[in-house]
This record gives sequence, C-alpha cells and structure tokens, in this order.
Amino acid sequence: MAYELYYWPTIQGRGEFVRLALEAAGADYVDVSRQDDGEAMMRLMKTADTPAFAPPFLKLGERTIGQVAAILAWIGPQLGLAPDGDSDRAWVNQVQLTLADLVVEAHDTHHPVDLAAYYDEQKPEAARRAKGFRDQRIGKFLGWAERVLERNRAGSDWLAGDRMTYADLSLFQVAEGLRYAFPQAAARVMRDTPRVVAVRDRVAALPRIAAYLDSPRRIAFNEDGIFRRYPEFDG
Repeated sequence: MAYELYYWPTIQGRGEFVRLALEAAGADYVDVSRQDDGEAMMRLMKTADTPAFAPPFLKLGERTIGQVAAILAWIGPQLGLAPDGDSDRAWVNQVQLTLADLVVEAHDTHHPVDLAAYYDEQKPEAARRAKGFRDQRIGKFLGWAERVLERNRAGSDWLAGDRMTYADLSLFQVAEGLRYAFPQAAARVMRDTPRVVAVRDRVAALPRIAAYLDSPRRIAFNEDGIFRRYPEFDG
C-alpha cells in the first residue's frame, strides 16, 4: 500500500520534510497534488474523518495524519528513521518541533503582520523582522543544533542515537533553506556550526537523497515557498 502525500504542488514548503523522509527510506508514495493540482487535497480537508487543518497531510489506507512533526513521528518507526524506545522517540520529536519553530520564524520574515496580505504590503515590517531573524535567531537555532550534535550520548555524528533519523533529514532541509534565503547570514553562522554542516553534507550524499535532489521530484526553492530569497533580507 502506497503512502499518499498531499501538499501544494508548486512549492517545497512544509511538505518537503515529509518528502525527504519518504525518499530517504525508498518508500512507495504518491505526491498526489502534483498530479491533480490539489483537487483531492482540498476535498479531503473537508471530508476526511480525521481532517487536517492545513497541508501537508499523509494518508495510508483509511488513516490520515496532518502536521509535519506528527506525520514524521507516525512514519519514522515504519521507515526505520526513528530510534528505538519511547523516550528517544520523544526526544527526536522534540528536535523536530524545535526545527518547526525555526521554519515558522523563517516564514514570518516575509509575512510578519498579515498572513493573508502580500509581502509587498508589509515590506517595512518584514525588513525589521528579517534583520532580527538574520542577526539573532539563525545563530540561536543552529547553535542549539550544534550542541545537540556535540552531546549525543551515543557518540555518533547524528542528532539522536547511533543512526540517522527524520530529524537529521529535517536539519538538512533547514540548512538548505537558510542557505537559499539568507546566503550571507547562513554562511556566517555555519562557519561556527561545523557539525550542522557535516550533517547537511552527509544527508546530501546519501544515494537515495542525491538521486532525489537531482530529479524533477525535487521542486526548486522559489519565492512562493517558506524560504524566500529577497536580497534586502540578507543585509
């Protein structure tokens, strides 16, 4: 039975965190909205017994789960991308939720006031929000991830335990997004977070991920997604 992923068909966005897990595991899945421009997605949001508030959501058989961290906590053990034991799985979920906080803050640099308004309608506020994110928050988040990697009790080079988990894939995506949207600021921070950079490099070199990144299945970053490259944001 194939997983069915539902997300906006033209952006990476939050759906990419789920795609990376499915791709890394070689899972059988269908990116449904890229086949029907989101028609089934919008219908399921209204008719599913467990409807998601917003995409992405993942369907397997009769079960539908939304919210990135909840999806990954659900499929991580199924795909071999979660540690053994409840406490270690809870820790990986905590890491994922923290990375989700970073994603929200990155999004809010271009929509700091009104989610329904265009960026062009809130440029002054966006510039102020972007400066704070660039100068303070990127370093705080990636510095925290660096400490997590340094203190891994298993002694591995991954975020948790002795093997890669879905949280490492998400850290890769966050690093890629920051390098796209804030290339200068991200480069400055990453000079001081070599373990984060090493995770990014190891994930990118995984055969399945490398093949995915080089395929049309990987949607390019663009200015409709979460990580947007506005030169004025990078200082």
